[in-house]
Amino acid sequence: MQGLLQIFVQVFQAIWANKLRSFLTMFGIAWGVASLLLLVGLGEGFRSGQKRGLSELGTDVIMMWGGTIPALPEQHQGMLPYKLTLSDANAIRSQSPHVRAATALINRGDLKEVSEFSSAGGPVMGVEQNYPDIRNLPIAQGRFLDADDLTQKRLVAIIGQKNNILLFPGRPSVGSYITINGYRFQVIGVAKKVGRGNDDNDNQKIYIPLSTMMELFPITGENVPKDAISSIQYQPITPELNETAKTEVHRVIGERHGFDPNLPDAIEEWDSIKSSRMIGIIFTSMDIFLGGVGVVTLMLGAVGIVNIMLVTVSERTKEIGLRKALGATQRSIMLQFFFEGLTLTGVSGLIGIGAAAALMILLGSAIGNNDTGFDPPRLVPWSAAVAFGSLTLCGVVAGIYPARRAAMLEPVEALRKE
Repeated sequence: MQGLLQIFVQVFQAIWANKLRSFLTMFGIAWGVASLLLLVGLGEGFRSGQKRGLSELGTDVIMMWGGTIPALPEQHQGMLPYKLTLSDANAIRSQSPHVRAATALINRGDLKEVSEFSSAGGPVMGVEQNYPDIRNLPIAQGRFLDADDLTQKRLVAIIGQKNNILLFPGRPSVGSYITINGYRFQVIGVAKKVGRGNDDNDNQKIYIPLSTMMELFPITGENVPKDAISSIQYQPITPELNETAKTEVHRVIGERHGFDPNLPDAIEEWDSIKSSRMIGIIFTSMDIFLGGVGVVTLMLGAVGIVNIMLVTVSERTKEIGLRKALGATQRSIMLQFFFEGLTLTGVSGLIGIGAAAALMILLGSAIGNNDTGFDPPRLVPWSAAVAFGSLTLCGVVAGIYPARRAAMLEPVEALRKE
């Protein structure tokens, strides 16, 4: 134990004797480790922020809108637009076994909302009672719609957080009344704030029963069905079965509107599950690339340390010969130079990890409430494992070859060397 302690004392004395050279060598390793952890951590921050942004829309949501049936080469008619209907949503619920839940809605942005204090102009949504189960709509005050609200076509409304401030500034809203295009609605709930940053669109929405919306503010136009809706939004049984669920839904819609569901561009939709997977693939590829760059940087640092240790062995040849002449064993000589290389990589690696962690904390404090859609960078376990593994490998490579070369020197030849 005392011999090992003496070796470590000699190691630190040798490093301290060449402070500038040791600092520059250690800086390369510390830079490589910090770069690896920071780059991967920043990538994970972007991944987490984008994933969180998608989750704020709802869980595993697939959104579908009315579309246009493309013209076929053998047909003389042009493109034919179609509207989704409430009966389409009911058919999806009954004929698509891989759809866990579906909801229909009407979105009108041309209605005017007025309270006794102020007015607003956010979108009015006619929704079903299961809307919050599919889309993210937490309630801050009051309640959401129930079955009686829809069956009795009640004039009730849930208002978004921004509209709550605009329509009832500093005053209680639940139980109060607003008018929507002249119809008097009672406010039964206030939604919590959703979205990030300046994206207030969802916070300016007003939600009323779909049945009420279809009676008072239906979608109108030429050849528009009486039960036309703006969108059908649904969830597959599991995220892995999203393509199966979409195939079933496309079949239902194609049969009901008289077109081949396999026609490209016939159905307008957005799959949040597919988008989430794509984001995951992009950031995983980025992590692998950045991790590879960091590992290569570490390896280059290890080459630098090997070079420095070889120079050190050359400079201390006479010292090695003298020590061996006085009885030092090959093992003690080899351990000293091996631990010297290992110490250079280990200490510089710990400095790099500490610097990366400190910078991540500072970035986290600067980002604050994460309204930008970018989460603070964080130390990723696999990147830390890669860093430690690479450091260990670098330390072994940087120490063992120069140490073996020093230990193999013959005392007489070493003492004769200038």
